[in-house]
Amino acid sequence: MAGQLTPDFGSLTPSQTIQALSTNYLNFTNGTNDFAQQYLPEIYEQEVERYGNRTLSGFLRMVGAEMPMTSDQVIWSEQTRLHIAYDNVSIVAGAGSTLTWAGTAAAAGGTNNSVQNVIAVGDTVVVIDPTTGLEATGIVTASATGIGALACTITVACYTNVALTGEIGVGARSNLKVFVTGSEYLKGTRDTTANSITPQFVQFNNSPIIIKSRYAISGSDTAQIGWVEVATEDGTGGYLWYLKAESETRLRFEDYLEMAVVEGEIADTTLGAGSAFNAGFKGTEGLFSAIKSRGNIMAGFVPAVGGGNAAMLEFDNILKNLDTQGAIEENMLFVNRDLSLTMDNMLASMSVGTAGGTAYGLFENSEDMALNLGFSGFRRGSYDFYKTDWKYLNDASTRGGLNNNAVPNAAINPIEGVLIPAGTSTVYDQTLGTNIRRPFLHVRYRASQADDRRMKSWLTGSVGGAYTSDLDAMEVHFLSERCLCVQAANNFVLFTNP
Repeated sequence: MAGQLTPDFGSLTPSQTIQALSTNYLNFTNGTNDFAQQYLPEIYEQEVERYGNRTLSGFLRMVGAEMPMTSDQVIWSEQTRLHIAYDNVSIVAGAGSTLTWAGTAAAAGGTNNSVQNVIAVGDTVVVIDPTTGLEATGIVTASATGIGALACTITVACYTNVALTGEIGVGARSNLKVFVTGSEYLKGTRDTTANSITPQFVQFNNSPIIIKSRYAISGSDTAQIGWVEVATEDGTGGYLWYLKAESETRLRFEDYLEMAVVEGEIADTTLGAGSAFNAGFKGTEGLFSAIKSRGNIMAGFVPAVGGGNAAMLEFDNILKNLDTQGAIEENMLFVNRDLSLTMDNMLASMSVGTAGGTAYGLFENSEDMALNLGFSGFRRGSYDFYKTDWKYLNDASTRGGLNNNAVPNAAINPIEGVLIPAGTSTVYDQTLGTNIRRPFLHVRYRASQADDRRMKSWLTGSVGGAYTSDLDAMEVHFLSERCLCVQAANNFVLFTNP
């Protein structure tokens, strides 16, 4: 009797007709004969990049710089205004030429930021009623400093009337503006200036935060070969799936380095249980937070449908506001899709060389260079603007959130864009020991001769070339410690929904 081998692998039961039966073919999906499948499927080895380039970073590299710091805090000072001006000034009841304002609302070298009146007898002033546009010019004949709880007062002798009320009208006047234009003295008289004016020291600061991330994989899985070819944004390739996971962790962390300092908030020290400060965290002042507290906000810049002349009128209001600030000539606009279309409609209504015109001065006057970086330039008034889309504001996983109808939802994305000056400021760098020029917007990271914490990455475990412990895994660690310096925030503009 012939020997018989059991089980009889791969045996088939023949059929009288050519047809596929459950008894005469190998099932690829039943989990028992997968290894013996004789027909190879047509496999696409590479993933389909259905979201394109998914990284969001790059914004800060385009507008600023990164510089080391060696302390837990970065401190800088900013100039106050040069000339003397006071807001919210009132006419004293029954005294047609005497003005008063609260002692804590005075301004020396700025508006409403000093504790006393520094207008002296003999100074010439202009008094304006912003509501009616009426104004008067006169010379100060009496002045009270308003130190402490006392009110600041000045008496003004008008050049063209016997009383201020004769020029700017009688009745309640509580929102007047007064500013000094010079002085006038009679022959042979003494200088009546009460005191010299010392500029105020206006200080700002920010603190870095520590940002971390980690990726781990077991030793066995690092040796596992897959059939999908890895190809990521940073050029990683091969058939080891963990390479893709490690690469995406790195890319995500690089995005966090930018997102953390754009969205950062300083922890409120007055809050109790449940707050970040109560839990021991200090936070950091991000770009949006700095502009909201020290910059300009343009709420409801005309909707994308429409635009044209209406958008131009609102944009001109921004220019007028910039005139009152630093009047920095070159500015960059980083905007979302709606605001970009609105500005495109606005620019389409402009005639090149007349109403507006193009400008590429920031890019060595090269249109090709500007377009390669994604910017389109235009000039309005005495200002040059360079506009580009900001992917962070359009990405559906960040501020470009979508509603159920896949339509951008204004309620989800209240920030539409930001205007950033392209100027620089001169400051003393303690690390270099010299004065250097820095962009108004720049990143400071912790670094010294012992450790550079700009962007650290290292391996631990016993896999992948690391032999630091008996853990049968590879752990990839990422760390950075940084903060954002938003200097001269009064020149920045944040575009928001109403």
